[in-house]
Amino acid sequence: MMAGPTTKQNANATVAGTQRHGVLAVAGVLAAGLMMLGAGQMRAQGASVGQQSPSFQLPSKIATPAKVTYDNRYEVYGGLNFMNFQAGQSLPKRMNLGGGELLATYWLNRKVGLALNYRGEAGTTPVFPGAQQDPYNISRPLVYMNMLMVGAQYRGPKNQFVAIDYHGFIGASKGVFDASKRANQPLFYPLTGLYTNRTKPVAAVGGSLDINLSKRTAIRLSPDLIFEHFGTETREFFAISGGLVYRFGKQ
Repeated sequence: MMAGPTTKQNANATVAGTQRHGVLAVAGVLAAGLMMLGAGQMRAQGASVGQQSPSFQLPSKIATPAKVTYDNRYEVYGGLNFMNFQAGQSLPKRMNLGGGELLATYWLNRKVGLALNYRGEAGTTPVFPGAQQDPYNISRPLVYMNMLMVGAQYRGPKNQFVAIDYHGFIGASKGVFDASKRANQPLFYPLTGLYTNRTKPVAAVGGSLDINLSKRTAIRLSPDLIFEHFGTETREFFAISGGLVYRFGKQ
């Protein structure tokens, strides 16, 4: 009789799946951005043809919006963030974290910017089955995560309507895993399978799609592949955020 797949094999399959889905999500957002860029170029060309031909000109009292020049010195972004995570080295299931993200960028030129990124997340996690039984009754304890990273942004294809940026950040993540622990639970960590509270390296690699609302503001969708080392090995997870960008200052 053939033995079923081992826990390690299942974990490796899960990691490979996360990498594949994370890369596909990032690529999908950026591909959508490229399609929007192409549509924007066609729209701009059509408008140019209309301006050259008097038969296409229509009178209008609506002011022409300010041209998006991407020559801003500073940029701030704030949004809601979703992240997949595993709160213990041997836990059989993953959890979902939700929270907020703040990103401040200082653009050295129109292509490269230095960035400071903060993410605050919280969520409940599954634990070992034994912890959920009497007398412990520990079910889906709360987990907090605070991440502070530095890195760079690179501005890719852009036009008046959309822009695609690429980024890479690295820093530290502080995890709080005992938020639901009670005083009468001395065996909380071995029972649940959760990590102890700790601060560990973390990195994020991904891109963003900015849909311009005006010269200074845009709606952003930003998927990431997250690398963390809370356990004995580096693991990969998927994250995505959405929010508003505000550009100001001049280079």
